[in-house]
Amino acid sequence: MHASPQTEAWQRGPVEGFDPLLMPVVHALIQVREDLQRLAIAVPSGRVWLRPGGAASIGFHLRHVGGALDRLFTYARGETLTDAQRAAARDEGTAGEPPASLPQVVEGVEAILDRAMDQLRKTQADSLLEPRKVGRAGLPSNVIGLLFHAAEHATRHVGQAITTAKILEGG
Repeated sequence: MHASPQTEAWQRGPVEGFDPLLMPVVHALIQVREDLQRLAIAVPSGRVWLRPGGAASIGFHLRHVGGALDRLFTYARGETLTDAQRAAARDEGTAGEPPASLPQVVEGVEAILDRAMDQLRKTQADSLLEPRKVGRAGLPSNVIGLLFHAAEHATRHVGQAITTAKILEGG
């Protein structure tokens, strides 16, 4: 069966090279990448850091997709965050001087998506229920919980960026 370009990632069947138990995470991240690529083409540079009605900017949402994905996958590996990761989290909403372009932001997120997919390829099913600690408070989770939350969190923020782009287009 040949999938049309409008078919969402989860409807295209298994992706070779990934454990079947991780397929929902894999499909979500594939969808995030495709949505990012469409957004990068559609949003004029002058709208990337605008905050309509005080809402978060498109730039923030996309940086947060990458940053949160990176942090949650770090915890899934059983590691703690680096100083660079904590600094990046603090700066997600800052446009920079000159302001980062949408292609620059998307390129950074895609590099993180690539690393996440590599990690997913190496993740074994028998590790999914291994306990993990999250954040400085060491909140309890496990590998599958972190990977799933990372994927759903990424889809949520890409959706918010798409909605913000539509609001700005109409305004």
